[in-house]
Amino acid sequence: MTHLRWQPTPHDIENSNLTAFMRWLAAKPGEALSFGDYGALWRWSVEQPEAFWAAFAEYCGLASLQNYPVLQGAMPKARWFEGATVNYAAEAKARSKRDGVAIYFQSEHRPLEAITWEALWAKVDAFGLWLRDQGVQRGDRVVGYLPNIPEATIAMFATVAIGAVWSSASPDFGLGSVQERFGQIEPKVLVAVDGYRYGGKAFDKMDVVQALQASMPTVERVVLIPYLGEFTIDDLRLTIGGHSEIRNPKSEIEWWSVATAPQPDRELVFEAVPFDHPLWVLYSSGTTGLPKAIVHGHGGMLLEHLKYALFHNDVKPGERFFWYTTTGWMMWNFLNATLLAGATIVLYDGSPNYPNLNVLWDLAKAVDIRHFGTSAAFILACMKAEIRLPEGYLPQLRSIGSTGSPLPPEGFAWVYEHVKPDVWLSSMSGGTDICTAWVGGNPLLPVWEGEIQCRCLGCAMEAWDEAGNSLLDAVGEMIVTKPMPCMPIYFWNDAEDKKYRASYFEDYPGVWRHGDWVRITERDTVVILGRSDATLNRHGIRIGTSEIYRSVEKLISIKDSLIVNLEYPDGTSIMPLFVVLAEGATLTDALKRDIAQVLRQDFSPRHVPDEVFLVPDIPYTISGKKMELPIKKILMGGALENVVNLDAVRNPDAVRWFAEVGKAQFRQ
Repeated sequence: MTHLRWQPTPHDIENSNLTAFMRWLAAKPGEALSFGDYGALWRWSVEQPEAFWAAFAEYCGLASLQNYPVLQGAMPKARWFEGATVNYAAEAKARSKRDGVAIYFQSEHRPLEAITWEALWAKVDAFGLWLRDQGVQRGDRVVGYLPNIPEATIAMFATVAIGAVWSSASPDFGLGSVQERFGQIEPKVLVAVDGYRYGGKAFDKMDVVQALQASMPTVERVVLIPYLGEFTIDDLRLTIGGHSEIRNPKSEIEWWSVATAPQPDRELVFEAVPFDHPLWVLYSSGTTGLPKAIVHGHGGMLLEHLKYALFHNDVKPGERFFWYTTTGWMMWNFLNATLLAGATIVLYDGSPNYPNLNVLWDLAKAVDIRHFGTSAAFILACMKAEIRLPEGYLPQLRSIGSTGSPLPPEGFAWVYEHVKPDVWLSSMSGGTDICTAWVGGNPLLPVWEGEIQCRCLGCAMEAWDEAGNSLLDAVGEMIVTKPMPCMPIYFWNDAEDKKYRASYFEDYPGVWRHGDWVRITERDTVVILGRSDATLNRHGIRIGTSEIYRSVEKLISIKDSLIVNLEYPDGTSIMPLFVVLAEGATLTDALKRDIAQVLRQDFSPRHVPDEVFLVPDIPYTISGKKMELPIKKILMGGALENVVNLDAVRNPDAVRWFAEVGKAQFRQ
């Protein structure tokens, strides 16, 4: 039985941004639209997307979009607001508060600090002017090899303010992984740190910075932020000079402090660019090949991020908004996007469990975070560690957001029983492809355990079977039937959009296939069941891997797990489950029986694995996704070098174990 965990109060509903929008629609002179509930509003938004997005742009005061055709053409080449101009950074600045704090920042080695709105935009202006002085023009690329620090936010907004294109990678990415990403887009400027700290340890990254500078011939300037230690520019030049075979003589180095020095006699002019002008480049995981360089546009991201922040996260001006993320995950872009709603963003750089799992909850208390964003993995880690916040510990906390993987019912229960009983728990699911969520939170609707509240406005998402029939309360492919402004404008270096079309439109022509299994319930909530390309076909029954994980990983002895189904040419198959055990636990026959019992109890006998194997670690991509499909290919006989790009793997030794030890346990 699914439990009802939260309902909005009449006060919540009355004061929500969604209610304000519905009232505004109902009061529009000559074209009033009245909707009795969210379901009716959503149906209008997907059945009449031109009317919805035009109304939303007007509601948000985006005057530059008025009087232009809202939507022309169809997927995959739909065109939005053709002829209109806009600038994402300019809108963020225009919606800023005149006083108060724009950013709170804390890291493992830096105490909590506050940056005012005035200081933020002064730095953005200064760095934007510096970029222009270096010859950076509209369409040029500026890249950041940076942790989640205020300098990254400043560099991003300054870049897009002048019409240049931003892209970032976290310094926990290895050299090859960063080169594969940045090398594709040929940047003119590299902004980098010397290193970072994580889990109480320092990681010097100067060798990576030097190699990046030397290996990308288009880089003309390197801006260095001394985040970890202190050294001189001459030290760096001397080191590079000692490697003449990789030296890039065109590239010059500058300190961040110099590049952002105030220029009081000059003012940065934010450049108005076409609606579909490139804003930033994000990347696919790249575990099985070169990462796809996904390009989003200024206008599409502006509309979508305003929509989600205002309506689905219900962010109000001045509220403190936090999401634990790195610059290599789309949630970093999403976190910064809440500045569009006038929020104060809270940045944290470091491990979420150092010195213990209370560090982020303590940060939430210290700065009165209203919206706390994290991953399902973090919530489950807190649950297993039996973290219990004192009653009344976070009185200002309004919402907890969860994404990255499906949040199981046990995670919901832990939040309501041990964090805050009246918090709005907003599970969401989207992706790098759209830099937002297809499905997520709703301040007008209840929260049911294990379910996502709604399909978002403007998102015509359905569950389809293989024949293209829409399904209700049954598992199907997640598809989107109508275009959205946030869909990529193109992939970088993708002649004739071949990779773009192959990624989303091969299975159902003209319809976006996202690659997830989804179930839309009879109450119109949503359940995500994992990647459809990693589906377990068990005796003709399709099983989502997330079902296995959410059952198995609630056992206190199981720290992590991975499951695959190996189908052999003779028609036989085996479904092994690989587990990492909690400290002090042992893989006994009794634990194996517990695993089988919980899977039968939660789902069915078909969910029970044929065998359970103990492994030292579960392999993850850099972006935090379990690597089911590559591991399946390895166990089926695929050569490691042909299956996986180890530079795109967070923990390469975990993959090597499967290639060297795990593979020997299965017939090829």
